[in-house]
Amino acid sequence: PLQHNFQSFSRVSIMQRRRFMQTGFAGLAATALPEVYDQYSYASRIGKRPSELRIVEIKRQTVKLPFRPAPQRAMDREIPHWRYCEIVTVELSGGVVGIGEGLLYYSWGVTSEEAIQSAIGSNAADLMWNDDLGAGLQMALFDAVGKAGDVPAYRLLGNQVYDTTPLSWWNIDMPTKDMLSECQEALRLGYKAYKTKGRPWFDLWDQTATCAQAMPADFKIDMDFNETLLTAEQGIPILKWMDQFPQVDIYESPIPQRDIQGNAAITKAVRAGVSLHYGTPSPKDVVKYDVCDGFVIGGGATRLMRQSHVAETMDMRFWLQLVGAGLTAAFSLHFGAVCSAATWPAVNCHQLYVHDMLKEPIRVREGFAAIPDKPGLGVELDWSIVNRYAVDRPTERPDPARMIETTYADGRRMYTANNGTVNFMLNPARSPGNMPYFEKGVDSKLLPNDGSGRWKELYERSRKEGPVVIKP
Repeated sequence: PLQHNFQSFSRVSIMQRRRFMQTGFAGLAATALPEVYDQYSYASRIGKRPSELRIVEIKRQTVKLPFRPAPQRAMDREIPHWRYCEIVTVELSGGVVGIGEGLLYYSWGVTSEEAIQSAIGSNAADLMWNDDLGAGLQMALFDAVGKAGDVPAYRLLGNQVYDTTPLSWWNIDMPTKDMLSECQEALRLGYKAYKTKGRPWFDLWDQTATCAQAMPADFKIDMDFNETLLTAEQGIPILKWMDQFPQVDIYESPIPQRDIQGNAAITKAVRAGVSLHYGTPSPKDVVKYDVCDGFVIGGGATRLMRQSHVAETMDMRFWLQLVGAGLTAAFSLHFGAVCSAATWPAVNCHQLYVHDMLKEPIRVREGFAAIPDKPGLGVELDWSIVNRYAVDRPTERPDPARMIETTYADGRRMYTANNGTVNFMLNPARSPGNMPYFEKGVDSKLLPNDGSGRWKELYERSRKEGPVVIKP
């Protein structure tokens, strides 16, 4: 295995990418299969011991994890439901117990009761590559099968190429003061990368300049716009201004991903890297038109490994993005061990919480975390923390009434109320005309319900109409 050489973004040459076109897509299916499918792999040999691998019991427990103070102020505005996580335990006939987890309301797949019932009595090694199981159950099966075979989970995923993997600190969008304190906390704990959101309801210029100038040049700030820059024509001047700061390293989804020509124009125009979620546009179009420099890749084990191998073939780097608490971050490390193109810092979001539920937290040194080498996930869950935060599973996604007030330098105020959708603030910003575009001097905060008729009036109006802008 090799030690990662952590470097800031540098663009891969067009000729390197064009090698992918020369190899053609016809042979891609074969190259995209992880070694686990080979009959000589660890998973295959372990799977020949069905007497030890039969699933005899599956349990679930919901926990409600508290956020740290700065993330709480931000998460309470838009996505407070990220507090809810489900622990899944799987007991095998040989006595081994595997443990997994998944966020209930932000996940590539939530484990269903049907998946649990269908898994009872089955061979864990036969099932663990089935992404339909959901995050918690699939992770628990990899943990259990690894423990049964006395091998780390990465040995079930493929050939180890790294013994460390880079990690990124993560936050949703927040005011400059909180963003700066989070960058400083990340650096204090050994991180060299920070990923956050670029939003038109905060002063992007103030955020970028303040945080970049306060951090060392080798600390990298990556900005996910979730398509809110709208067009290349509007976005390029903003991104080129951000380019002046060496700390600014990667822009994710600056404009709608389906805009092939626009994303290609941005990629050509800016210094920093451009990343898109894998799949839109198609990998073939990404290479043909030089649409971006890398991907965001996540999801279930089968999907993740297939996409990883395509990215490797294309000479495209990517972020591993598996979101959850400590077990999710540990599982992500194992993918980082075998995915040679996963050289951008992985995003797991476990730093949001007061406690990630691991007995020993994942240590980061100079931007990297060591790959666990103990069987299974190689980490231990702290059941005292699980028991402390255990709650009954909500019958539906918690969505408390809340309204966000956005203030502008000229005295305008915008009010945006939650309306039953998860991205009630983001979605309007993805289309022109629904709210003001990026500008200087803007700030946002959660506006508490003071019981007044004015609050109720604005709240009900925004629920019906979307963001409401009041001029001075």
